[in-house]
Amino acid sequence: MPLLCPALASSLARGTAPIRRLSAWRKRPAAESRPVDSLVGGAAFFDVHDQACANAVWRRAKGLILGKLFPLFAVMIPYPVSSILRLTGKLLVVLLLAWNIAAEAGLAIALNSAEGTISLIDTETYEVTGKATVCKEPHHLMPTPDDKSVIVACAAANQLVFFDPISGREQKRIRDISDPYQLGYSPDRKWFVATSLRLDRVDLYDPVDFRLKARLPAPRAPSHMAFDNASEFVFVTLQDSNQVMAIHLGTQKIAWVMPVAATPAGIVMAPDNRHLLVASMGEGVVEVIEWRFQTSVRKVATDTAAHNLQPRGDGRHFFVSNRTVNGSISLLDTKTMTVVDKFDVPGGPDDMMVRADGKELWATARFARKVQVIDLTTKKLKISIPVGSSPHGVFFLNHAGLR
Repeated sequence: MPLLCPALASSLARGTAPIRRLSAWRKRPAAESRPVDSLVGGAAFFDVHDQACANAVWRRAKGLILGKLFPLFAVMIPYPVSSILRLTGKLLVVLLLAWNIAAEAGLAIALNSAEGTISLIDTETYEVTGKATVCKEPHHLMPTPDDKSVIVACAAANQLVFFDPISGREQKRIRDISDPYQLGYSPDRKWFVATSLRLDRVDLYDPVDFRLKARLPAPRAPSHMAFDNASEFVFVTLQDSNQVMAIHLGTQKIAWVMPVAATPAGIVMAPDNRHLLVASMGEGVVEVIEWRFQTSVRKVATDTAAHNLQPRGDGRHFFVSNRTVNGSISLLDTKTMTVVDKFDVPGGPDDMMVRADGKELWATARFARKVQVIDLTTKKLKISIPVGSSPHGVFFLNHAGLR
C-alpha cells in the first residue's frame, strides 16, 4: 500500500533526514531534553520540500504516536537511558508510523489528457498532493499485471510512460510506440496490445521488451479492447465504423469483424467468458454479443452515451459510465443482463475504479476537470476532487478486481 505522499516516500527511502538527526542528537548537550515534536515534526523531520503534504502526514500521525505507540516505548525504554537508546526507540516509532500510514493511506493517479499531466491524490483525505508533467496528449492508463507500475499511453508523443503507483514518480519511458491510445495485457501476459485510434490500426507487442510483433489495419478509430480468458483473442471496438473486430493472437490475424450498435467504445468480457459487453455511445446501450457465433443477443439500455465499463469486483456486476454533462453511472447485473442501480454523476463520467472494500467508486469527469467519488453505501456523490483538464483515467493500488 502507498505512503501518503511521494515526497515523504522519497525521504524515507533515502534515509538522509534520520541520519542528519542522528548526528545532531549525538552532538546535543547531555542534559538537553528534546520533545518528540521536534524530533518527528512534519517536513522538518522528513526533509521534504512538500511542506503541506508532510505536515498533513504529521497531523494524522501525531495522535497515533502520542496515544498508542509512544506510551509503549516509554515503558519499553525507561528514562534515564543512554541517548542512543532513546533515539533508537523514537526512530522505531517513526518506522512503525510509516508502516501504519502505508497501510491506511493511498495514492491515486488521475490522468489529465488535455494538459499532459497526472494529478496525485491522497485517497484518505481526497486532497491533491502533487502534479507531474507526462507528455503531449496522453490517453488512458493501466496497471501492469503485477501492479508495480502504472502505464500512461502517450498518443501524440509515441511513448509509454511508467509510474510508480506508490510514490507517483516516473520509472521509465519506452519510446517508438506508435500512437498508443488504449492499452492491454493478455491474461496469460504473453501479449501487449495498443490501439491506434488516430492511425486506424492495432499493434501487437512482446510484453517483455516491447518489440513490435504485428501491425493490423483497423478502420475506423479502434478504441477499447477486451480479451477472452484463454488469451486466444483480443476484441477491439471500431468507433467510427460501428463494428467490433476480433484478432487471433496465435496467428496475429484478423479473425472476424461484425456490426454493432452505433459508436461502440468500452468493451469487456463477461464473467461467463461467453458474452462480450459493448458500450454504445450512439444508442445508450450495452450490447451483449455471443462472440463465438458473432451474434448480438441483447441490448441493455443504460443512459445516454454509454461509454465505458468497470467490474465491481464481485464477479457479477459492472459499472457503466454514461458520458454526458448531466451524466450517470449504471450498475449492470451480468447474470440477468439488467440494470439494477443507477447513480447521478455530473461532468461526463468516463473511466472508473472501485475501492477494494467496495465502498467507493471513483470516476473521472471529462467535462468538469474533476474526479468524482461516489459513496456506494449512500449512493450519493461523496466528493468532487479538482484535477486537470479532460481527466481520462484514474488508478490506485487499493482497488477491487479488474476482471
